[in-house]
Amino acid sequence: MTGHENLWMRPERPARGPRPSFSRAALADAAIRVADAEGLEAISMRRLAADLGAGTMSLYRYVTSKDEVLDLMVDTAVREYLPEDQQPPGDWVEGLRLLAWQARRTMLRHPWLAPLAAARPQVGPNSARLTETALGMLDGLGLSIDEMLTFVGAVFAYVNGYTQGELVEAEATRRSGMTLQQRLAQHISYIQSLIATGEFPMLDRMTKEAGRHFMSSDERFAYGLDRLLDGLAASLRARGAADGPAGSR
Repeated sequence: MTGHENLWMRPERPARGPRPSFSRAALADAAIRVADAEGLEAISMRRLAADLGAGTMSLYRYVTSKDEVLDLMVDTAVREYLPEDQQPPGDWVEGLRLLAWQARRTMLRHPWLAPLAAARPQVGPNSARLTETALGMLDGLGLSIDEMLTFVGAVFAYVNGYTQGELVEAEATRRSGMTLQQRLAQHISYIQSLIATGEFPMLDRMTKEAGRHFMSSDERFAYGLDRLLDGLAASLRARGAADGPAGSR
């Protein structure tokens, strides 16, 4: 199989010419700082060059296009899923739980990450390391590669969906200056009119219990993640019961 030569296949330092004044890592870090503070739309080669104290054309010694800058950003941020000082535990459930929490923290730090990563292949070295680590946790459970990818994909789909909801809510609060509860309170008369029809008993219960303790965002994330992992573990146990010992942990 042959394919396009990506940026990681090209040497960072050309064999000829002046010594590079910075690195691809510095370029990625500069782009991430801009995106974190101002959004992806603020990124341009001119802006990054100014932040790095370099000429715009000099950036093309490191990348061929803005798209390659975006690839660098994704792969650099993905590294945060796997802290260097924390090795994943041996148990696959705890390992996937750790990855999920790390992914959520990373996505909240970098609101642009999940949408950008979903729109482009993740083939950089850190992305490859993440895939190797996640699939390695499931090795020996009797699963095919396709099944292992589905397990990991289910966990990351949950993290992505939950975190995007958090980010949308945070942005709505920022724009309106009101919390979700305050925004809902503006519609209380309409909500009460719906309840009065008798057709929405769960809505009635929800409003009556609203003053009690509702799970925090962290607690709700943990609860949903635990139920997902419980389901995956149960599927392995059921598989073992049907097929005999499969080496599941």
